[in-house]
Amino acid sequence: MANFLFVLSKSDNEAATRCFQFAKIAHAKGHNVDMFFIDGGVDWAISGRDLTQKTITGDCPQDYLPYLVENEVKTGVCTPCANNRGLDEANFHSNMQLDGGPHLIDMASEAKVFNF
Repeated sequence: MANFLFVLSKSDNEAATRCFQFAKIAHAKGHNVDMFFIDGGVDWAISGRDLTQKTITGDCPQDYLPYLVENEVKTGVCTPCANNRGLDEANFHSNMQLDGGPHLIDMASEAKVFNF
């Protein structure tokens, strides 16, 4: 199976929905999946965020993100991006933790990378 890395850099609902959708599809097909949130994407690490806003196609993050959390898809959250926004790792989804650029580069060197 292939290694996939999904990088989310936007707080945008549509970008997050697509990122989570394709990560779920890849994982459900048995591929190795990692996610990494940078810049505004770190906002999606907060477990209390509303996931129900629909996209133009009628789906939403709630349709995909719970699967990724329940299946413990590893998700790194850029440490300086989160810290500078005052985000606390204690409020992240259980599969998400603070991480750094060196690990992101290591993952990218061995994976097909999708950027959202």
